[in-house]
Amino acid sequence: MKTTEDFCRVKLMAGPTPMYKLENVSRVLGKNIWIKRDDMTGVALGGNKVRKLEFLLADAVRKGAKTVLTTGGAQSNHAMLTAACCMRLGLKPVLLLKKRGVSDRRGNLLLSRLMGTDVRFVDTDSFEEINAMMDEIGRKTGEPYYTIPVGGSVPLGALGYVDCVHEMSVQAAERGVHIDRIVCATGSGGTHAGLALGAMLYMPGTKVTGMAVDTQEFDRIVPGIMRGTAELLGLEAKTDCEVGLRPAYGPGYALPSDEGSEAIRLMARCEGIFLDPVYTGKAFAGLIEMVRSGSLEQEENILFLFTGGAGGLFAIDFD
Repeated sequence: MKTTEDFCRVKLMAGPTPMYKLENVSRVLGKNIWIKRDDMTGVALGGNKVRKLEFLLADAVRKGAKTVLTTGGAQSNHAMLTAACCMRLGLKPVLLLKKRGVSDRRGNLLLSRLMGTDVRFVDTDSFEEINAMMDEIGRKTGEPYYTIPVGGSVPLGALGYVDCVHEMSVQAAERGVHIDRIVCATGSGGTHAGLALGAMLYMPGTKVTGMAVDTQEFDRIVPGIMRGTAELLGLEAKTDCEVGLRPAYGPGYALPSDEGSEAIRLMARCEGIFLDPVYTGKAFAGLIEMVRSGSLEQEENILFLFTGGAGGLFAIDFD
């Protein structure tokens, strides 16, 4: 079996990121709630994509790429962070974003503009079409280029979250706590897949629950990425991977929900931590719903993976 140390990567992270108990939230909810602060990864406003990009951009550099193209929604955290990481490495980022949602110069689009990023909007919902467009733009540069699918959610990128679970396991041991469940947002599947595979390897007995913030077929997507990542590591690729999924998309992807807004306020007022309306607010709302519905064991230690995304808060009007 290989480990993540056997793969080429570039150093972008400022980690390990903090992990600690949310004392006030735990008291309010009557559960032991811990947090892993992957909003503090050290690039731009931080976020989970930096772990993936250490592997993906290393692959781009190894292949001699000069331009890196990626995609996402108009306020994509992944796209903004890809641009920021490319700036660090002297690569030219090109972002092809869906012209849906808040597409004026607010939130993550403002940050991308501050970096002088080449941002182009496309009027399609098909990532297959967008992937073809990225290849066409890349070819026209006349130089080596590298494309990263939405969210960096491919097996190579998911290695970042296999590595994150190893980091969590060390931190949990240092604190003398057993984490019974990891809760994360599931938006393109790669983070969830890496966590689930990492838990199998480094934290046996720990459940992983992904809060789906979109209506994609994550019960197919997440196991598929897990199998691909397992193959990279030289593990026997299981075809019957079970993943914990719960719906948390509210009225739809990138559309704020009442439950998500309540969760954002609770975290801000109890802990001074700012979740976002697209991913982490809805994921934390899903965790709250599990607590209130009695779906969790009384003494469970629950770790909430805060994947960042604060830029999205500044793209909406929040009452």
